Amino acid sequence: MKRYFYLILLTAITFIGCHKDDGPNNNNPYLPNYTVNLQVNMNLPGYSQLLVPGNGAYIDGNGVRGIIIFYTGSGYNAFDAACPNQSLSSCSTMTIDGINAICSCDEKKYNLFDGRARDMQYPMKQYRTSVSNNVIHVYN
Repeated sequence: MKRYFYLILLTAITFIGCHKDDGPNNNNPYLPNYTVNLQVNMNLPGYSQLLVPGNGAYIDGNGVRGIIIFYTGSGYNAFDAACPNQSLSSCSTMTIDGINAICSCDEKKYNLFDGRARDMQYPMKQYRTSVSNNVIHVYN
């Protein structure tokens, strides 16, 4: 009897510990899920501003509408530049304005520290980041 109890307990612990990691913001109906695997060398002049806290950079050609990378001072955030609360259109690429990204479709401001905008359903689509030797790896 004890053997069955331990077998059931071990099975339950195994299933509780297993979960699929879909990453943040994967359930936004407006934004498709594209594979992102990008490396940004901050030693290059075009990206050296990312060494200064509070600065961001836009990188075209990745994600849905490009990638916005922002240095918080304690780490790097990477977000898709597509407006998260709009269907894809000619106005749905966000632009950087200081610590915010602005959607030109509705002029909503999204904070680049957390990707959120006041009173909006979806935050910006966030990607994972890691840094090694002044190279930022952005991926999902």
